Amino acid sequence: MEIVRRVHSMKETARQLRAKSRKIGFVPTMGALHEGHLALVHRVKELADVTVVSILVNPTQFGPGEDFERYPRDLAGDADVLIAEGVDYLFAPDPPDVYPEGPRTYVEVQDLSTRLEGASRPGHFRGVTTVVLKLFEIVHPTVAAFGQKDAQQAVIIQRMVEDLMLDVEILVLPTVRDSDGLAKSSRNAYLSEAERAAARAVPRALELGESLVAEGERDAEIVVRKVRARLEEEALIRVDYVALVDSRHLEPPVEIAGETFLLVAVFVGRTRLLDNVLIRV
Repeated sequence: MEIVRRVHSMKETARQLRAKSRKIGFVPTMGALHEGHLALVHRVKELADVTVVSILVNPTQFGPGEDFERYPRDLAGDADVLIAEGVDYLFAPDPPDVYPEGPRTYVEVQDLSTRLEGASRPGHFRGVTTVVLKLFEIVHPTVAAFGQKDAQQAVIIQRMVEDLMLDVEILVLPTVRDSDGLAKSSRNAYLSEAERAAARAVPRALELGESLVAEGERDAEIVVRKVRARLEEEALIRVDYVALVDSRHLEPPVEIAGETFLLVAVFVGRTRLLDNVLIRV
């Protein structure tokens, strides 16, 4: 595996690969890799000739007081994992190389970026879409993979690619979970033993929502209320939001139909966790 640290080097490598008609599969990450990331790597390896994984803790998607400074970083350990997985290139730039004069130009998917996570973390998705577009321009992937755990992010990136007519296929793969049901996340490392036990209420609450719909409940407000109540039974959990939204426009339905995301954001101690399920009616 080749480790590329400079933007101009990755751009030249990508140019040479595309000139040889090599299909580039891409997985953008912030590092602290886990099985969820590796599931994305496995999938793009099946579809592409060359696999690139990026690791960049992107400063523009963190707000004031968030965990940019303490976000887990282990480039050497992550590189060892990717070597074992047979990844061809690890692109690990420093933020000043990606934002050489500081962030001044942004891309933003309006409306979709200001609700749910966007309401709780103003400017977050502007940072996400800007860095993803930059990475696409650097790596020039044929296909790029993202996880459903960050469902709103995936919807927004798909819309950005569609609106800007970018020449890349976006894959969204199912959430990978631990044996206790908790969604794989780099931020799980923050959790104490007691907080980890409390966090298990999140997948259980989502299962409750799924079962309510499976049993015939179609009133979105009732499902949201019962899921929130289940979460609030856990003393260590503080609920940020529970929402049911359609899978394309992220609009809350009155009656559940078609494909609908049940989305949850909670604080467990100081740690903010996201999870969701896609419900099909």
